[in-house]
Amino acid sequence: MSRMADIPHVRVVVAEIEEDGAFLLTQRRANAIFPHLWEFPGGRVEDGEAEADALRRTLLDRLGVHAEIIGPSASSSHDYDTYVVELAVLRVRLHERPRALKVQDFAWVRPEAFERYEFPPADRGTVSRLLGLDSGVAEGD
Repeated sequence: MSRMADIPHVRVVVAEIEEDGAFLLTQRRANAIFPHLWEFPGGRVEDGEAEADALRRTLLDRLGVHAEIIGPSASSSHDYDTYVVELAVLRVRLHERPRALKVQDFAWVRPEAFERYEFPPADRGTVSRLLGLDSGVAEGD
């Protein structure tokens, strides 16, 4: 059995929410893995859960918003030392304003300002794609 087969794979889904040229980012809480870093809002996909359902659940829980899923945007994977994150990005539309319920903070950020925000390694491929630095599907960022 290969080493990769022994490493847990974590499925995560995040939202690409764009409004007037700015994207919604959330800041991780102090007690989270990668504390205080910024990311696209989302969370872990539970066993047997569809990605869209997981994203709706986490956006409601963390930001108090109901999400309209538009469709897939990108996917990538990132190898950490003890696990692999399989990241799915879905385009989302919101019809209400977010609130920082279970995130440290949130911000609407234009792509040219992304460099002012520190992202976890798994999110960097999504940032690169939005900035036009890659083709949209990344393997092993």
